[in-house]
Amino acid sequence: MADSTTSSGIKGPGIFLAQFAGTEAPFNNLRNITRWAGELGYKGVQIPTWESGLIDLQQAASSKDYCDELAGVCAENGVVITELSTHLQGQLIAVHPAYDELFNGFAPEALRANPKARQQWAVEQLLLAAKASHNLGLKAHATFSGALLWHTHYPWPQRPAGLVETGFAELAARWLPILDAFDAAGVDLCYEIHPGEDLHDGVTFERFLDATGNHPRCNMLYDPSHFVLQQLDYLQFIDIYHDRIRMFHVKDAEFNPNGRSGVYGGYQNWKDRPGRFRSLGDGQIDFGAIFSKLTQYGFDGWAVLEWECCLKHPEDGAREGVEFINRHLIRTTDKAFDDFASSGADEASNRRILGLAD
Repeated sequence: MADSTTSSGIKGPGIFLAQFAGTEAPFNNLRNITRWAGELGYKGVQIPTWESGLIDLQQAASSKDYCDELAGVCAENGVVITELSTHLQGQLIAVHPAYDELFNGFAPEALRANPKARQQWAVEQLLLAAKASHNLGLKAHATFSGALLWHTHYPWPQRPAGLVETGFAELAARWLPILDAFDAAGVDLCYEIHPGEDLHDGVTFERFLDATGNHPRCNMLYDPSHFVLQQLDYLQFIDIYHDRIRMFHVKDAEFNPNGRSGVYGGYQNWKDRPGRFRSLGDGQIDFGAIFSKLTQYGFDGWAVLEWECCLKHPEDGAREGVEFINRHLIRTTDKAFDDFASSGADEASNRRILGLAD
């Protein structure tokens, strides 16, 4: 098992607090929830910035002292802040009118009847998050891209020529000032590749990356559970995009198609869908292969549990997730396994081995 604090490989275990934060102890404030996480054995926490009981984003953006206080509270409980998240705010950067009602709850109540003001608030939130991440000394940040095109992902009637290009050009135009702000802060902006977002697979990420001019801060949060539900090769994805993978959500899933429904799920609830999220170890994902591939490519970010399961209690999932991640962490080797058989070499001996000796 790797040492999560000293290994040059993947760090962990971490936990995303979004699915646990609430109004009752121990989930009601940063001190209590980090004590709970630390006692379980987690070494890092990923903080959702929309949870005001955990962080005041405005203050974190403006005050290094406040950020030091947050880090101090975490340190007292044996954890560090791994990253901040603006998943909900990022969603509001781009919302097709068909989804206005569904996403209104992500914004302050006063903005819910005003999509333009709602979007501007979301932009301001991301700009604050860039500054807050910098003040906390973080290197990566999690978000969603939002979507202008998602309603056309399985098109009928067919998409008009140029629609996709126009959509990605507009999406990039909305995000470029934010990407520049994260660049100025020295922080990678990591889009979770996720159905419902315009960035939902490798091809759509490539379209967006191209539309941003290959912006250096345009990167990914890798979560294999969303690829299982799409039937996308989550291991080859790492081979292709490892240079842009800067964050990692450890979340399990399963896909069990039947004669009645498949990838699209038949509008069923999560429990009855063929594709559904599961607690770590209860699904079908080969995490041994994932951790190996990420380690192979030098990923040294955090392995962060994101608990989402339609069956198991979240506190059980969190408790089990610690050992699961610990079991998969790999301490990278500093020597080759066959070094003991080395006979030493120099240029002259290499030439002799090749039959090139004078």
